[in-house]
Amino acid sequence: MHLRKVSRLLSATKQLVKGIRYSITVELSNTQCKKSTMLRTCDFYPEIQKLKTEVCLFEVWDIPWQGTSTLLKQKCQPKVEVQQEETNNIVDASTSQPLEDSVELLGQFKEFMVKYNKDYSSQEEADYRLFVFHENLKTAEKLQTLDQGSAEYGVTKFSDLTEEEFRSAYLNPLLSQWNLHRLMKPAPPARGPAPASWDWRDHGAVSSIKNQGMCGSCWAFSVTGNIEGQWFLKNGTLLSLSEQELVDCDGLDQACKGGLPSNAYEAIEKLGGLETETDYSYTGVKQSCDFTSVKVAAYINSSVELSKDEKDIAAWLAENGPVSVALNAFAMQFYRKGVSHPMKIFCNSWMIDHAVLLVGYGERKNIPFWAIKNSWGEDYGEQGYYYLYRGSKACGINQMCSSAVVN
Repeated sequence: MHLRKVSRLLSATKQLVKGIRYSITVELSNTQCKKSTMLRTCDFYPEIQKLKTEVCLFEVWDIPWQGTSTLLKQKCQPKVEVQQEETNNIVDASTSQPLEDSVELLGQFKEFMVKYNKDYSSQEEADYRLFVFHENLKTAEKLQTLDQGSAEYGVTKFSDLTEEEFRSAYLNPLLSQWNLHRLMKPAPPARGPAPASWDWRDHGAVSSIKNQGMCGSCWAFSVTGNIEGQWFLKNGTLLSLSEQELVDCDGLDQACKGGLPSNAYEAIEKLGGLETETDYSYTGVKQSCDFTSVKVAAYINSSVELSKDEKDIAAWLAENGPVSVALNAFAMQFYRKGVSHPMKIFCNSWMIDHAVLLVGYGERKNIPFWAIKNSWGEDYGEQGYYYLYRGSKACGINQMCSSAVVN
């Protein structure tokens, strides 16, 4: 007839079993409130003889990544007076640090799944992704400890991918095969020295952040971004140009399996130009070429390769527009914000595997940086941008700088 509530907590333990299994033993005693009443506070009977007490065991299984909690067991029996020594302490079944870390890890993994809308096909897949997530947290922590800039590394939308999966889905292995690179004409040097800072976003030459998806087409995004800037500077109109046209119609490159900016410029010259994003929209998979010359919105006349000196690159960029560049993207998988300056052991200049767009440069709290437009969506880095240390040839950023020429 009467409501019961916990009068004493005897023990509480937790155990990792494909989730967290809690065992809670309590004493439940009856209150003076009838079950039909809706009172906020209910006191126990003051007279001991009327206080009926049971000892109850509850077992709850919580699976954070599924957002489910299940009551596995609820077992109660009358309290006998010869009872275990009373305690109000919460006892952890295993108070070792690894368990505490594991419970915290599960919480982080659940947050990651919710934030990035992750869904796994089976319990085995979820277990494996949790393992990868944990290993990636360790890598991010190592990057964080050894970073020489102001970057923050940690959980990103790529945190459940192995390094190999990340490379094959989002990066471009062809960039580091130097024997495939086509010789390009050298760019004429800038007429004057580089100003202290410059950002083409402030001058209307940069389109919004795009997303290449799980396709190694970064080379196409880097080149179209450069041509968008060149066309704007010559014609005063900022167009969003088609990457899919290059994925489908550039016979020199390998679509989602990678490509080279030098090839892409040549392909665009042969095709006669680029259509807009609206006319030839992005799908992220190679299809048959659907290019029509009557829809050409922008064309190029040639292409040039820039100096490998970062001061020269900055001067050229400020004078001539955003620059197509490539770099070693290892640290980018876990980058969240700030100026990234990985140690060379993580970011050597001969393992270049990602093409991006250099849109500006400057300093943050006396740390010189390059402002880099990426193609992994606005939920990457700082609203889609990556900031890399400037002046130490970090991650090979100076190795492959090029631009289209629009006369």
